[in-house]
Amino acid sequence: MKLNIKAFALTCGIVWGLGLFFLTWWIIAFEGSSASVTLLGRVYRGYSISPMGSVIGLIWAFFDGLIGGAIFAWLYNKISGEKESG
Repeated sequence: MKLNIKAFALTCGIVWGLGLFFLTWWIIAFEGSSASVTLLGRVYRGYSISPMGSVIGLIWAFFDGLIGGAIFAWLYNKISGEKESG
């Protein structure tokens, strides 16, 4: 079985982006906003535990998931070795 690279990449981007967005809001709901730099804030420039930071994180995570998903699907298709039929 071959993976559709575009569909898999888009799915990974959406899932990772929305996951980070909702996780940020979950933390805001229970612990409040924070201006301190987090580990993800070091990787994703501009990200913080804040409403604006959640949107910035959504954008960064979407593209991160998109690229990671495309690479994963491409490698999977190369390693699986199945030929595309007609």
